[in-house]
Amino acid sequence: MAPDPNARWGKAVRNPEEARFLEGPRRRISELARATRIFLEFIRGFRALHFLGPCVTVFGSARFQEDHRYYELAREVGGLLAEAGYTVLTGGGPGVMEAANRGAREAGGRSVGINIELPHEQRPNPYLDRFLEMRYFFVRKVMLVKYSCAFVVLPGGFGTLDEIFETATLIQTGKIERFPMVVMGTDYWRPLLDFLRHKMVPEGTISAQDFAGLTVTDSPRKAVERILDVTTEYFGLLRKPAPRRLLGEKTLPDEKKVSGEKRPPVEAPGEP
Repeated sequence: MAPDPNARWGKAVRNPEEARFLEGPRRRISELARATRIFLEFIRGFRALHFLGPCVTVFGSARFQEDHRYYELAREVGGLLAEAGYTVLTGGGPGVMEAANRGAREAGGRSVGINIELPHEQRPNPYLDRFLEMRYFFVRKVMLVKYSCAFVVLPGGFGTLDEIFETATLIQTGKIERFPMVVMGTDYWRPLLDFLRHKMVPEGTISAQDFAGLTVTDSPRKAVERILDVTTEYFGLLRKPAPRRLLGEKTLPDEKKVSGEKRPPVEAPGEP
């Protein structure tokens, strides 16, 4: 059997900076320099993602191949989100992320990925209009949440579980309000959903309302309709800021002019 090209996804970090950050206290000057680098990474993300308009983040595994049913599901969701006017935002890698970006591109919409510096096997997928590569996982997660008004969760591993529960916690605690989270791939998630409903709710560790906030469906159309209903009701048409040339800011091309073909993604502007 040929080796899985994605088998080492996330197994090691190419840039040792985040590993050093998590090793505990270091010299004060080193910590100050690191804090500055983190600040600049946030600013770089703000500059790159500020003009995307309303976004929906799609979470899911990097390991599903093109012929997998979850790849096809993500591709269809990405296309319908783009048709509804949303920018599709993902982690920028292969698998579910590629499929969602691909669907958006094929529908003539905007497709953006926020990549993370990992081993050499990981590259941004070829269906991105813009990608941004981050050094720190936590900065990447903040960007995926900050610029989204809804979340679609497809089957995935530890990384996807981390993204699900961190986002769910932000919703539960009111840090982000009324942001719909749609869970797709019900056969995959059924044991986890049963645990939430039949164990955690009765034990009182989460409320019935917390669980009811999840929309569970395998219908891409119902998923997008749910997102449209909630975001239109609570947010209206989200404001899309205009870039200022004086500051070197750029938006993405008009979605009507974007073709569905593969092409190298446009890297986001560098640090200010």
